[in-house]
Amino acid sequence: MYKWNAEDYHRNSSEQQRLAREFIAKLDLKGNENILDIGCGDGKITAELATLVPDGSVTGIDGSEEMIDFARQKFPKSDFPNLRFEYKNATNLNLENQFDLIVSFNCLHWINNHIPVLEGIEKSLKPHGKTQLLLAGKTDDTCMRMVVDKVICQVKWKNYFQELTSPFGLYKAHEYKEMLEKVGLKSNRVEAITTNMIFDGKEGFKGLLRTTWLPLTEKLPEDLRADIIDELAEAYIQFNPPNGDGLVYMPMVKLEVEATKVETSIS
Repeated sequence: MYKWNAEDYHRNSSEQQRLAREFIAKLDLKGNENILDIGCGDGKITAELATLVPDGSVTGIDGSEEMIDFARQKFPKSDFPNLRFEYKNATNLNLENQFDLIVSFNCLHWINNHIPVLEGIEKSLKPHGKTQLLLAGKTDDTCMRMVVDKVICQVKWKNYFQELTSPFGLYKAHEYKEMLEKVGLKSNRVEAITTNMIFDGKEGFKGLLRTTWLPLTEKLPEDLRADIIDELAEAYIQFNPPNGDGLVYMPMVKLEVEATKVETSIS
């Protein structure tokens, strides 16, 4: 398990928040739903959801104790009475028939195998309940991969990355549809959308690397992490320079998933 810096993430996750807000606009909430947010992180999106369902409730779960502790302190019950946060693993959901809607924003690509997650979602939804998921999808863009390879193959770094494997679960739209069907969820929409994450210059891009590229940075001693983050950011903007306003664009594919729990008839 990676050691997340919740405070630093909170300051450097405006792009994740922007993408989540765009997706929330598609939820068509009535205001009385019981909602589960998988991978709630620092809690800011989960807290926004709670304000949209004043007659419902929102539970945010995350596999990072640091994130859950931060979320509980930042968004207390006194300010958000219909909101709670729990430390729970997304691959082991045992919340049978509790939720009208299960969401996840910019999280599930951190899990390699999504089948256990989707099985838990299916069990945790009420009959006819919905799940709407936003995650990174599989992309053919190789720019970031080339940047990483260029940096970590240097003599001073390569010994730290002898066994570097991706922890991410990245899927094409058709692959995700197949998984939904496998666990008994009805696929309503699975769409791969090419977009960009946008950062305020090199420092903004370094904020992303520092707060989310833990599979890479945690292979290094702590005193070397700032150096490799700086080198990665510099190498990336050489490949993909900032625009005239100094903004750095990072292409990505986002996967938007909408599915419904099918009520099974008892014969």
